[in-house]
Amino acid sequence: MANFAKPSAPRFSVEVYQNEFLPEGGRDVHAIVTVTSTGGATATRALGQDAAVVIMVDCSGSMEYPPAKMRGAREATAAAIDTLRDGTSFAVVAGTHVAKEVYPGQGRLATAGPATRAQAKEALRSLSSGGGTAIGTWLRLADGLLRGSAASIRHGILLTDGRNEHEDPAVLRATLDACAGRFTCDARGVGTDWEVKEVTGIAGALLGSADIVADPAHLAEDFTRMMENVMGKEVADVALRLWTPVGAEVQYVKQVSPAVRDLTGRRVEAGPRAGDYPTGSWGDESREYHVCVRVPGAAVGQEMLAARASLVLPGPAADGDGPRPALAQGLVRAVWTDDLAASTAISPQVAHYTGQAELAQAIQLGLEARKMGDVDGATAKLGRAVQLADVSGNADTARLLAKVVDVVDAAAGTVRLKAKVADADEMTLETRSTQTVRVKKT
Repeated sequence: MANFAKPSAPRFSVEVYQNEFLPEGGRDVHAIVTVTSTGGATATRALGQDAAVVIMVDCSGSMEYPPAKMRGAREATAAAIDTLRDGTSFAVVAGTHVAKEVYPGQGRLATAGPATRAQAKEALRSLSSGGGTAIGTWLRLADGLLRGSAASIRHGILLTDGRNEHEDPAVLRATLDACAGRFTCDARGVGTDWEVKEVTGIAGALLGSADIVADPAHLAEDFTRMMENVMGKEVADVALRLWTPVGAEVQYVKQVSPAVRDLTGRRVEAGPRAGDYPTGSWGDESREYHVCVRVPGAAVGQEMLAARASLVLPGPAADGDGPRPALAQGLVRAVWTDDLAASTAISPQVAHYTGQAELAQAIQLGLEARKMGDVDGATAKLGRAVQLADVSGNADTARLLAKVVDVVDAAAGTVRLKAKVADADEMTLETRSTQTVRVKKT
């Protein structure tokens, strides 16, 4: 086992999977960039003062219908508080058409320990439902609390049971734009009366996860799992930096595992011919990104470096002399050939994740067509989704699809729409449509 100068720091690695061969004049280079973080201190030391978490709990009037939702929210928040490591900064916010600090109050964060956990759980007894829903106000309060912390890991957990009805959509969008890069946020919808695109939009903008908890009885389990994940984060604000040579241009960058997330529009210029794409916080984990670079066409026999992919942290180096060195890097190449077999081959990794991205889109378009009453369109798109899930081995998505359509022939994508579908089943499929399965390594 390798020895590290700083045992508490995770070690990053970058692997690039591609077919570098292009036909004469070919221009588009595709690659899957696999980023892995290992060897951190998750199992050996408490995260302590390097993390700050704000839990935002929907307390609107609808949370009392049925009462199990409000009860489940209290229990889930208590479970999350119990999962906090000693030294973690935290706060609880009650969200309605306004945001209110439940604990500790006075615009500050508490430090997790036996006494503050007990006080916070006692304060949860005061949570009651009443009022509307303006999620932007909850996020703005969380942002203000987290900005007052020196912690590098800044995270929010947001629970809602309804639509953002008491706030203009543009206000929520502006709030998400303002909060992006300042903290990450996991979002959960409880029950079936909330809007999937709102919840997934919050999580996407703030680089967190989104999911449905249809039964409030499962909230505590989900909150515990979320908080355990947060407690495992050790490096914040990691960016994927792509440098390209003169004449080359990045067409898109998409996270494709563990979920599809388009990062193309999140680029921040980072010097000549380089741009940073945010990846958020990391613990011991692996993620994959699909990068497409357009290069100048060239003649057979020529080759070039199409892009250099690096993992970087913000700020200057420890000695203050220049930027921080890259945590890891990998190279994307282009080689022009007249070998037809070589230039037409598709990298298995690129093919797999292209299919996973198409799967997510087919589900979303199919469900939208179903809502609009377009039976033929919904059948075609969801049938294609079944086919893609089958060929890629995405068993979880296949099971969710089978609750919305009757599968006649999975390999051919032949399906029939079910006459009746439970709201929870349809919303679960839509919410989890972007979750992908890893490519099988051979």
